[in-house]
Amino acid sequence: MVATSAAPTVPSATLARLPRKRELTLQLKKKLVVAAFGAAVVMLAVVIYIVLKPSGPGKGFASGNGRIEATEIDVATKLPGRVQNIMVNEGDFVQVGQSLAQMQTDVLDAQRDEARAQSQQAITAVASAEAQVAARQSDTAAAQATVGQRDAELDAAQRRFARIKTLSTNGVATMQEVDDGRASLHGTEAAVTAAQAEVTTAQAAIKAAQAQVVGAKAGVTASVATIARIEADIADSLLKSACEGRVQYRVAQPGEVLGAGSTVLNLVDLNDVYLTFFLSDAVAGKVAIGSEVHLVLDAAPQYVIPATVSFVATVAQFTPKTVETADERQKLMFRVKAQISRELLKKNMKQVKTGLPGVAWIKLDAAAKWPANLEIKVPQ
Repeated sequence: MVATSAAPTVPSATLARLPRKRELTLQLKKKLVVAAFGAAVVMLAVVIYIVLKPSGPGKGFASGNGRIEATEIDVATKLPGRVQNIMVNEGDFVQVGQSLAQMQTDVLDAQRDEARAQSQQAITAVASAEAQVAARQSDTAAAQATVGQRDAELDAAQRRFARIKTLSTNGVATMQEVDDGRASLHGTEAAVTAAQAEVTTAQAAIKAAQAQVVGAKAGVTASVATIARIEADIADSLLKSACEGRVQYRVAQPGEVLGAGSTVLNLVDLNDVYLTFFLSDAVAGKVAIGSEVHLVLDAAPQYVIPATVSFVATVAQFTPKTVETADERQKLMFRVKAQISRELLKKNMKQVKTGLPGVAWIKLDAAAKWPANLEIKVPQ
């Protein structure tokens, strides 16, 4: 007899799971097919959009991308010293003439008091010198009176000597009397000369005293100028805003000791805001100062901001890495600045932000008209 082996028996539970597994596999394949089809449709739509999207408003226009910038002002110390107080924080809006920071002025206050004392001393010196002038003038007057007295005595001595000589000739007066008269005359002449010398000395003393008055008055003027200089330094120790803008950075803090010219705050002048962009040489040569520019910012594409060309570089430069051009990265481009009007900036001062990227559209053909999507539209 030949033995035959029986077929293996498959459990009934396994047979029941086979149709379910085939069903899941079919559903997975259907989902993959649908997903692939959807991706193909999206890619096709993107390609069609890239091919068919408008490239710009026309040949009479050019564009370049850049960032909103503003003039930065460093609020710095004039003299070395310690920061006493800072009245503003980063992001605060400031007005022209607003106090921003205070430097310590203890040393300057002491110097001012010293200069005031020296000024008072100089004023006193002027009064003393003027008194000396008066005294010397009085001495001169007394010396001149003495000269007059000596002149009178000289005249009397001359007359007396003349009479004695006459009497001596007639034999009435002795020779001793003649000699005494001559000696008296010579003594009187010497007294006149001495009195005149005293007048000269007194007049010289007047001039010296007057020179002292001039010097003392110059000392007063110098002391007043010193006080004014120190007060100016004290006034400059209160740092004020020179523009209407926003505090960008607090570079120093209260208590820090800074050198002369050290920056305490950095301000952004919101009245001088512009967008810098780059154009190729072929386009830059057609741009004139004052040309009309419309700006579209990435952060607010619903607005079109008017501006004018205020600067076109005379020398080409390498474009910054953050700037994209139509030709990916042209090596040399010309920098152009589009200035936003101050009137518009004043109306939207708190909305002005620097560093925002955007596109500048410039009209090269004066006869061209702006398309509807680039017509001016500013926040109200």
